[in-house]
Amino acid sequence: MENLLDFYTDYLISSTCQTSATGLSSLVDNKISHDDVTRFLSGSNFDNKTLWQSVKPVVREHESDDACLVFDDCIVDKQYTDENDLICWHWDHAKKRNIKGINLVSAFYVSQSRKEDLLLRLPVMFELVLKTILFCEIKTKKKKRKSPITKNEMMQAMISQCIHNQLKFKYVLADSWFASTNNMHFIKQKKKFFIFDLQDNRLGILASELPKDGEEKPCQKSPWTKIKLMVLPTNTPVKVWLKGMDFPILLVKQIFTNEENLKTGDRFLVSNDFSLTYDDFVTIYKKRWGVEEYHKSLKQNTGIAKSPTRKVKTQTNHIYCSIQAYIKLEKLQIQTKLNHFQLKAQIYIKAIKAAYQELINIKSKNSNLA
Repeated sequence: MENLLDFYTDYLISSTCQTSATGLSSLVDNKISHDDVTRFLSGSNFDNKTLWQSVKPVVREHESDDACLVFDDCIVDKQYTDENDLICWHWDHAKKRNIKGINLVSAFYVSQSRKEDLLLRLPVMFELVLKTILFCEIKTKKKKRKSPITKNEMMQAMISQCIHNQLKFKYVLADSWFASTNNMHFIKQKKKFFIFDLQDNRLGILASELPKDGEEKPCQKSPWTKIKLMVLPTNTPVKVWLKGMDFPILLVKQIFTNEENLKTGDRFLVSNDFSLTYDDFVTIYKKRWGVEEYHKSLKQNTGIAKSPTRKVKTQTNHIYCSIQAYIKLEKLQIQTKLNHFQLKAQIYIKAIKAAYQELINIKSKNSNLA
């Protein structure tokens, strides 16, 4: 099994087109049969336990107390594959529309090793959104699907499991999709800190506008204001209460400008760590970008969307293998100092040269037939 996993993940990294059991068998001159690969994908039971066992040694070597656990989801486009519990329609909050595909929720670990100048970035858990509940929407009378568990509940379960695994981390980072009141309460109860991007229409009130400098929780009749309308000092975190929260949080407004120093947008970051400065907010939250690069690499370098398999289990095992292929690339990046795309380009150039030379040989052998 381990040998096949190693072969299959190498195949995913090497391939530049659709990956299949037949393709892998041909690559190794049928030393591994098509049926062996098919049984591997349909009979394996890969899950978060096997993922943690595979990354645990390198994580333990480079983990740190101030590490970050980053959460995000992505949709793997599978518009031409038959619909099932896994491959179905999901709302893409980046594209603002429904997309047919696989919804992957990731727990991504980012740690700065104290032994050496090394930034470790590895997935430690993943969940796939399975929409197993079928229902009919009354208004449109269309058949739809939904998952029995929300992505926020998945996130909380993964945080609990990471703590159970004694994974060292200080901050939980996520975008506004995961910045719910319930999640913030949950993380505080787990004695961890969060830094979340916040929607600018969330209601809040400056602690300085309340009696006793905001030490007492405001009531429902307090003058709640959308945070985008608050008058906030530049580059300075302020203490605020968000509507529905049982504790105050620290809020900072980050302003983005272009080369001409003109404002292009802003972002509101919140945390329950009151020791943070503005620079701390920005520096730590930048680490969240690692999960975006992770999802991009899964799609472009490890063939997560390129399997023709159609069943839930085979697709799930293929996705696990794609994640393992990413881990291989990350380890190679540490050793070679080349990023995933540079490594993939190096492999591609070698493949093109071999293909070109084969074409020259074929033409040379058949030159007299023209």
